[in-house]
Amino acid sequence: MVIGMDKIAVLIPCYNEEKTIAKVVKDAKEALPEAVVYVYDNNSKDRTVEFAKEAGAKVRYEYMQGKGNVIRRMFREIEAECYIMVDGDDTYPMEYAREMADKVLQHNADMVVGDRLSSTYFTENKRPFHNFGNSIVRSSINRLFHCSIKDIMTGYRAFSYGFVKTFPVLSTGFEIETEMTIHAVYNNLQIENVIVEYRDRPEGSESKLNTFSDGLKVLHTIVKLYRDYKPFGFFGAVAVFLALLAVALFVPIFISYVETGLVLRFPTLFGCGFIGLAAIQSFFAGLILSNMALKNRRDFEYRYALVMRHVDSHEK
Repeated sequence: MVIGMDKIAVLIPCYNEEKTIAKVVKDAKEALPEAVVYVYDNNSKDRTVEFAKEAGAKVRYEYMQGKGNVIRRMFREIEAECYIMVDGDDTYPMEYAREMADKVLQHNADMVVGDRLSSTYFTENKRPFHNFGNSIVRSSINRLFHCSIKDIMTGYRAFSYGFVKTFPVLSTGFEIETEMTIHAVYNNLQIENVIVEYRDRPEGSESKLNTFSDGLKVLHTIVKLYRDYKPFGFFGAVAVFLALLAVALFVPIFISYVETGLVLRFPTLFGCGFIGLAAIQSFFAGLILSNMALKNRRDFEYRYALVMRHVDSHEK
């Protein structure tokens, strides 16, 4: 099912948010009266759907569990010039939505990040491991991809039509925010930051995020996407590590040979040779995959141009 083109669409992925969803919908409608508010329910077992409908939202459904699956469904179905995505737990004030939408509609931004970490997140969030995890993820991505994104894991974002229709959703869970960020950075899309206040969940509302298991998934996603988007950097680092390991194993054998004229550890010597060959293979694999990644970027630019042509034809 494909919905007609909206000016602004507010997208709210939900799973068991009966305590907060009505307030989030009402706040969204007050902040953006012209917007259409969509709540995508992900198999809630409480009264989330009922309260969302009563508050005036259009309710849609995604039956495959996981936030990534919900976002894939939303991005496929909804047609809008600007998308505001916000969690249904009432941790993000909607008064910042107008500024975020304006950056998309008037300033050509492809993705606007609702930056919690520069505001109240570290004082409001009562889960210290979440604070530590957010800092680790942010510093890792900024170092690996040479960018300066202020908040990687925020669920409060705005998107252009071009971003939504060209973003390949691969993740199924909470690592989707990391995937969005790396996709935008790698493809040189225009990213803006808006500092937003963060408030912790109200009493009785429980987070669906598991600090350790979901944190490991996010770190795995960073490594996997770095390998895919920056293959020469990834495989080049592997090649350097293997080459240093081969040298470290070979040096004692060589010193022993110089002193005695004998090779005392043939198995280690053979191992050095194979490790050296693996280093060479890794280096050239990085070169080949780097050329393929460059072609993928060219293909992305072509697809993006086609998508934006669709927007232009709709406006005319």
